[in-house]
Amino acid sequence: MHTHMPNDYECPFCRIVSGKEKQNNGTKQRDIIYQNEHVTAFIASKWWPNNKGHVLVVPNQHFENIYELPVEMAAEIHRVAQLTAFAMKNTYGCDGISTRQHNEPAGNQDVWHYHLHIYPRYEGDNLYMTKGVFTMPDERPYYAEKLRSWLINK
Repeated sequence: MHTHMPNDYECPFCRIVSGKEKQNNGTKQRDIIYQNEHVTAFIASKWWPNNKGHVLVVPNQHFENIYELPVEMAAEIHRVAQLTAFAMKNTYGCDGISTRQHNEPAGNQDVWHYHLHIYPRYEGDNLYMTKGVFTMPDERPYYAEKLRSWLINK
């Protein structure tokens, strides 16, 4: 399998899973909404203007893309994505949910660790016509706590 990951790549998602934070504006441990032995779900640090608080679900083990991902892991990722979708519907009051997943540069993958996006959707939100921007760490806990609280009670 061809890899697009540079030899000296420091995977930000492996760092999140392992609990090693960097002193930057990236994802923090308090952004994690769900974690088990197979997957971790967290509030993304990059947001789209009308879809704040979207979530990424990643396998705890490093797989670069969908081509490497074992089927059993894909099932667990989608199980957690479904739980996250219910949590968003119940806490964000969104009108719908979209999921996205990218592979290889031509597929717009920019982090070399498989990840599934779960976006809260609202009528007329123009998700696919807007660009994402990076957030500050103090913007994310509000959304993480809402989702985490709902998930803990399920």
